[in-house]
Amino acid sequence: MTPTDSELISLAVSSDDVGAFGELVRRHQSAVRRFLRHLARGNDSLADDLAQETFLQAHRGLSRFRGDAPFLTWILGIAHNHYRNACRRRRDEVPLEADEARMVYAPSLERRTDLRQDLSAAMDRLTPDEQLAVRLAFENGLSHSEIAALLQWPLGTVKTHLARGKDKLRELMSAWNPQI
Repeated sequence: MTPTDSELISLAVSSDDVGAFGELVRRHQSAVRRFLRHLARGNDSLADDLAQETFLQAHRGLSRFRGDAPFLTWILGIAHNHYRNACRRRRDEVPLEADEARMVYAPSLERRTDLRQDLSAAMDRLTPDEQLAVRLAFENGLSHSEIAALLQWPLGTVKTHLARGKDKLRELMSAWNPQI
């Protein structure tokens, strides 16, 4: 029987079981790296460095994990904080130019263009906060309250960003569902 995250955390904390923590890393590293790659806008090197820092900090602070939220939510919060700190240090955040924000997105009519490419292009049209909320909700399966806790946003802000993001995606992806 496969142990739960809670059981692995207990083993890692109580008996300093490195194997148990290793299993937590194996389970969640893809989600953490995907999340950080999104935040780093394709800078895979930065995302990988931040993922490593995230898991190192999680290992050092595992005894402080209270279990109020799933382990993935907790570790994504650590990853988000590392990303924000890296941006402060490197001043890498580049705001979306007003002209870019007004660009009209039109899905390709070529048969070779698939849904994934169009969805990726449509996601790029969302504001960074809308993208973040949508990805956390739909790629990582986090609830509104988990996203609010992770990002330290008010619950209403999370709901607003999700609603706006979904509305924009619905409009941008309408070519895939002409009945709308």
